[in-house]
Amino acid sequence: MDSIFSSVIGTEVTVTTYIICLACSMVCGVIAAFAAAFRSRVSKSFLVALVLLPMIVHTVITMVNGNIGTGVAVMGAFSLVRFRSVPGKAKDIVAIFLAMTAGLACASGFVGIAIMFSLIVCAAAVVLSFVRLGEDRLLLLNVTVPESLNIAHGFDDIFTQYTKKHRLVSTKTTNMGSLYKLTYKVEMKDKDKAQEFIDAIRCRNGNLEILLTEAPDTEEL
Repeated sequence: MDSIFSSVIGTEVTVTTYIICLACSMVCGVIAAFAAAFRSRVSKSFLVALVLLPMIVHTVITMVNGNIGTGVAVMGAFSLVRFRSVPGKAKDIVAIFLAMTAGLACASGFVGIAIMFSLIVCAAAVVLSFVRLGEDRLLLLNVTVPESLNIAHGFDDIFTQYTKKHRLVSTKTTNMGSLYKLTYKVEMKDKDKAQEFIDAIRCRNGNLEILLTEAPDTEEL
């Protein structure tokens, strides 16, 4: 049983051990990609990157092993990648670290640990995806109101009825100052009542423009 904690790489890397570790890296990448795509909307390019990343990390670490000069050069090259990346969701970042960790384990020859680690972490991610923690109720509300409406407390009673929390985050004038565009962050008590919520605001703001959208994952109330 403990043999899975033994490295398949001996004193030197052979073609056979390299191919075994590379195949294991690909399997771990596929597992990570399936976990990242479960109950989430992700792009095809991101899924492909998750599959290929462990293989790339495995090969890089294999080439760097024991060579300090090459290691420093690779570290400098990889440090430039962060300047070409855009902020992502926390789940995406975890998936990337999972793929890199699996690649590092395979580069050391611990293929059993790499696969077991990937399966356990991805299984935990799948289970946690069914746990509702309330973050999916956070919305952005954009409301256009006439200048005669009190923008500070004009919707307080509606927010109390339909939302758990709300906060005014921006105010903008439009139409030569005769209208205001307000942006709120709201956490709904029940998303199924979104239409009632919008209708109540529509009656209050004189049937002017209203936009209710999902807030980015990085948004906090």
